[in-house]
Formats: sequence, structure tokens, C-alpha cells
Amino acid sequence: MEPGISNQSFIFSYTDFTLLGFPGISRWRPLLAIPFFSVYLVILSGNSLIICLICIKMTLHSPMYLLISVLFAINITISTAILPKFLLDLLFHLNQVSLTGCLLQMFVIYFMSVCESGAMVLMSLDRYVAICRPLHYHNIMTKRFLAWLTVIIIIRNCFLICPLIILISMVQFCRSNIILNFTCENMALLSLGCGDTTKPQIAGLIARTIAIVLDISLLLISYSKILYTAMKTATGKSRQKALSTCGTHLLVATLAYMSALSSSAVYRMETTLSIDVKNLFTALYLILPASLNPFIYGLWVSEIRKSLVKYWRKKLVSS
Repeated sequence: MEPGISNQSFIFSYTDFTLLGFPGISRWRPLLAIPFFSVYLVILSGNSLIICLICIKMTLHSPMYLLISVLFAINITISTAILPKFLLDLLFHLNQVSLTGCLLQMFVIYFMSVCESGAMVLMSLDRYVAICRPLHYHNIMTKRFLAWLTVIIIIRNCFLICPLIILISMVQFCRSNIILNFTCENMALLSLGCGDTTKPQIAGLIARTIAIVLDISLLLISYSKILYTAMKTATGKSRQKALSTCGTHLLVATLAYMSALSSSAVYRMETTLSIDVKNLFTALYLILPASLNPFIYGLWVSEIRKSLVKYWRKKLVSS
């Protein structure tokens, strides 16, 4: 038991909380609605446009583009779980959330984040088979095989995230009911716990370590073999196309993992950084990749770029 907390303190536990993101600029907080709303519009429009193009255009129905559309759907889901609530807080001070709602938001964010990592691993596998085993590509990368891999990833993610959420739900929160973040982040919520929070902290660390270490290892193995094969066997335009496509996937993966790792590292700096800076890194981790991914794929993947150009030309002609 911690000093200064009596036995009676453990009888009471908050079940309703106040999300207070960027508390250091309370006077100017409403103005944050402008950049966050703009970013949300970019995420919705950019990701939705490319998903629609992939669904409509038959030439984009290969596994790689289907996985890109899954990645973009995950981007929309994560941002929608966060930004509408935060915008209501900024504009109308609707920042109350129940413990159940907080845990549900946390589950969606973390579960979909690990799904994002899994989708990037599947994309690396797809490129590995396409470049290193081109003659067997259509026999290996079937819809049935992708479906089984997707099920395996979902089951893995449930085993990683569900214990964390269950352990956090068992913590008693009696220090305060103000979460100093714009979203239900586990470290911010656990800082309000008045009992032993070691188990959920360990569960969170294990989940993050397994997901990041395992997935990054698989990505590095896949892309190193892809690079070796492309430099050894491919020539001319085929080599350039292979390296360009894989470079795009690798850039997206690097952006996602670096954002996650920097946010995690910053949040563990207890005294050196302000709450506002930590909130900013959380925003960059959760929102930046989702806003940049449509531009990265739209500009660097030739088939998507050509489809976007045709789409805009039709729009201009019709108008």
C-alpha cells in the first residue's frame, strides 16, 4: 500500500472520467479544433478515395492492393475512434467518458494498431512471394490463404490486447478522474490507479514488445530477401518497379513503427517533458501515419497514381 492512502480509499473507485488533452494551453484549446478537424477530413477523404478506387477498378483486385485497402480501413477506424470525441471536447466541452467507454476506445485503438502492424507484415509477405517466388505467386497468395492468415492475426491480437484491457478494468482509480490526454491511453489511465498497477503495465509492455519485435523481425527478413533477390536476378524496369513498390511499403512501416516507439519512449519520461508534449507525440503516433499513407501510396505506387489521375480527369470533364 502506498503512503497516504488509507484502506477506505480502496472502497471508492471512479467509473467516470474527464479527458483533458493539452491542458497546458487551456485558453487556446478550442483553436485546436481547426488543425485536428482538417487532419480528420484528410484522413477520411484520402483513405476512402483510394479504398473506393481499389474496390471499383478490377486491375487493383490483387492481394497487394486489397491489403492496402485493409490498411486504409484500419487508419479510418483508429482516427474515428479518437477524433470525433476530441473535437466534441474542444468545441462543446463534451469530454466526459465512462470507464466502459474508455476501455472500449482503448481496445479499438490498440487492437486496430496491432492489426495495422499485421497488415504490413502480410504486405511484405505478398511482395516476398511476388519477387522471390514469382512462378508460384498465384498458387500461394490465394484468397483462402490470406483469409487464414487474417484469422491468425486476429486471434493473436485478441490474445495480446484482451488481457491488457481486462487487467486495466480491475484497477481501482481513486487518485483523480481527470485523464491528461485527449484519448484513453493506458499509461495516462493507469497513472490514476491507487492500487498495484504492475500487472497491467507488464501486460502492456509484453503486448507491445511481442507485436513490434515479432512483426519488425518478419518485415526485415522479408525485405532483406526481397532486396537481395531484386538486385541479383531482376534487371532494368522490373528491378526498379520491385524496389519502388517495396520501398513504399517499407516507408509506411517505418513511419508507423517510429511513431509508435517515439510516443512510447516520450510517455515514459516522467519529469523532463510536459503533458502537452506527450499529448502531441500521442497525436503523431495515432494520426500522422493515417494522414500521410494515402499520399505515399497515391504518389509512389504507379497503378494507384494512374487510377487517381484518370479519376480526376473524369471529374474535370464531367464538371
